[in-house]
Amino acid sequence: MLFVCYPKCTTCLKAKKWLDENGIEYVQRDIKIDNPSYDELKEWLEKSGLEIKRFFNTSGLLYKSMGLKDKLSEMSEEEKLQLLSTDGMLVKRPLLVCEDKVLVGFKQPEWEMILNE
Repeated sequence: MLFVCYPKCTTCLKAKKWLDENGIEYVQRDIKIDNPSYDELKEWLEKSGLEIKRFFNTSGLLYKSMGLKDKLSEMSEEEKLQLLSTDGMLVKRPLLVCEDKVLVGFKQPEWEMILNE
């Protein structure tokens, strides 16, 4: 399992603590240092079953400073994936990449249900 996070993010810290407490093994990757590539994001989007908008860190400073709230609706999925691949701070975190699923953001009940299947 790949745990993609920003180590200074409180939500990421909560998710990491939960993974550790539940004995779930993972490889940690710092999203700011090692931003997901276009191909990774495309694959993760497909595995997640989510809309691409869910992959954007809508509460982040970069998202807000770029005015993406108004621009995303005019962009194609391809353009959105390209944009996400330019800076890890645009990507919602944490991401937990499993063999056949991708979890975006930490919601403990959702993670418990999916990881305990």
